[in-house]
Amino acid sequence: MTETVKIEIYANNLDETQAIATKLAQIVTAGTIILLEGNLGSGKTTFMQAFGRALGISTTITSPTFTLIDEYTEGRLPLYHIDLYRLEHPQVPSLHLEEYWRGEDFPLGVVAIEWASKLLVIPPQHLKINLAIPLQASPMRSPEKQSPHLETSPNEDEEFLEDLPEERLIQLIAQGSAYVALLNQADFSNFQRRRR
Repeated sequence: MTETVKIEIYANNLDETQAIATKLAQIVTAGTIILLEGNLGSGKTTFMQAFGRALGISTTITSPTFTLIDEYTEGRLPLYHIDLYRLEHPQVPSLHLEEYWRGEDFPLGVVAIEWASKLLVIPPQHLKINLAIPLQASPMRSPEKQSPHLETSPNEDEEFLEDLPEERLIQLIAQGSAYVALLNQADFSNFQRRRR
């Protein structure tokens, strides 16, 4: 059975979310696979922006919702930022994403996949990052706009997404011994956390 470790961190504000991303970027190695999950507005792109800056990427990182894959090669490690939001499950295999973590056609780097639940085959070893707005921090909305998971379309209710609270619950789930070692190396002692 594959070794798994889960850490939950409560980030009180945007700065803390970015600090967690920065700490991870400082210790990742070539070949790291990060699977990002969270509803719209949960902070996946914000997390990746801080992560990229910590890798030494000066280009502004945006969510590759329409381009699907953005490649950044100027940092300490290449960063392959992938967004599967607009794809249906059967469309994903045509991207041949495994090429990014095999290290044959592309230099090994960090592969970060937003909306990773759309992958038909999950890499057996990876670091999964779930970002969520804690229930007590969720903003009030009118009943017709209420959504239990804060899911909206990219064009709907943009002002609502901008008004989301800054608190985040961040779950880091290491799957496999290399990723467990990575989490053990990270120092999250300055944050409110629970280890499972």
